[in-house]
Amino acid sequence: MVLIGDTLVHEWPGAEDLANIAESGARVARHLGLEPRVAFVSFSTFGYPVSERAEKMHLAPDVLDARGVDFEYEGEMTVDVALNVESQKKYPFSRLTGPANILVVPARHSASISVKLMQEMAGATVIGPILTGLDQSIQIASATSTTNDILNMAILAASKVGG
Repeated sequence: MVLIGDTLVHEWPGAEDLANIAESGARVARHLGLEPRVAFVSFSTFGYPVSERAEKMHLAPDVLDARGVDFEYEGEMTVDVALNVESQKKYPFSRLTGPANILVVPARHSASISVKLMQEMAGATVIGPILTGLDQSIQIASATSTTNDILNMAILAASKVGG
């Protein structure tokens, strides 16, 4: 199971927003019985190649450092490093102890592309989006939702994931 954020709300989040997304993702992961391992994913890994487009992904872990959160996180890194233990071995300084189960992506469009690629190419079952940080559990079903999609969202709403 892999969570991807933010797929719905933030068009172009900054480092603080990305840290908030990571914390929300960690809460959802724990609610689902997972020990959170967050990766701030990008097209670059630990500063290479250098790009201002990747800078916020590099800064987001510093925000979490300052907050003293109680889950694993690392970034910026490419998705293959985030998910593949063999690729992670090339970066022994990384704080991740295994494959990431929460991928925080740089923008809403990259999240949408990622989710749809997983769905179409890998046949992944996509459940969500899950809105977090609200007083009530609120779920959104798209116009193309199947019966299974709606059932999964109803179960999430009933279990108050995200609320």
